[in-house]
Amino acid sequence: MATTIRVRHQDAHEFVVSLLKASGVSASNAGIVAQGLVEADLRGVDSHGINRIPSYLARIRAGVLDAKAEATVTEVTPVVAQVDAHNGFGFPAASLAMSTATRMASTFGIGLVSVKHSNHFGMSAWIVRQAVSAGMMSLVFTNSSPALPVWGGKSQLMGVSPIACGAPGGKDSRPFILDMAPSVAARGKIHKALRRGEKIPKGWALDSEGRETEDPAEALKGVMLPMGGPKGSALAIMMDVFSGVMSGSAFAGGVTGPYDLSGPGDVGHFIVAIKPDLFVSLEEFRERMDILYKRVVESDKAAGVERIYFPGEIEQLTEEERLKDGIPYVQDEIDAMNAEADKLEVPRLRVA
Repeated sequence: MATTIRVRHQDAHEFVVSLLKASGVSASNAGIVAQGLVEADLRGVDSHGINRIPSYLARIRAGVLDAKAEATVTEVTPVVAQVDAHNGFGFPAASLAMSTATRMASTFGIGLVSVKHSNHFGMSAWIVRQAVSAGMMSLVFTNSSPALPVWGGKSQLMGVSPIACGAPGGKDSRPFILDMAPSVAARGKIHKALRRGEKIPKGWALDSEGRETEDPAEALKGVMLPMGGPKGSALAIMMDVFSGVMSGSAFAGGVTGPYDLSGPGDVGHFIVAIKPDLFVSLEEFRERMDILYKRVVESDKAAGVERIYFPGEIEQLTEEERLKDGIPYVQDEIDAMNAEADKLEVPRLRVA
């Protein structure tokens, strides 16, 4: 295991903003992208953190991601809207979609926003947290580039498209935050293993010949494996229906991935915000969330289990630790990011 180097989250955020601004991204959009990436690193979702920056900048230089694009929103009904990302970053487009959905939900109880012509928006949980901060429940869907076979198939067709949702906690409980891929593991974890020179666990992926592999490079040439067999495959198709087919964005294998310089991503997202007090009072909702949390974490433990966690709790605990001690990166990752800084003539990443 490579030695890690700790970086303060403030320094990571400032570094990403400087790279993006030097690449033509507006200050406000650069701040949103940096927030989403740094939140992923803080929560231990390193596959979706600031190490994504070199691939994003490569897409800007290749002309397949518009650094200067500004997302726009069109109201369809009082509770439905669509955001057009105009081939800009997915982060500000998704953030605009969620803020629009929460505004609608605060008045009408629910807000539904579709996003078209977007790009990778990082870790879905950061958009869920935006809703939680506004006191809302939420659903966050997206589609993504082909990586997963449909059940019974052998070629890449569906994306490893995350399913995320959340709800505010009670007085004595953490919020509920679910963010999961329909595959055994997120594809970003394969890229992370490749960057770090690590093997991947058996059962994550097959190589191009359909054989199980522990080599991340070979896994990226092959396919990811769906969780639960046909169940994971069906969930990936569901993400395509709601995020791609419905929005007018790419679908059925048409999305271009964040590491692919061949063309625009044309990713679609589907975002819903819901007031938690539509059927019970907010006070009762919070009391019921406290009961749910307590019953989950205090459940009888299986043999060998020391602690039971609520969905999202491990990531929240990791964030508390990394806010205090810094975010760990390996030297190769820091070198790759500093190479981008040198190209753009901005200060290198400060390390602890």
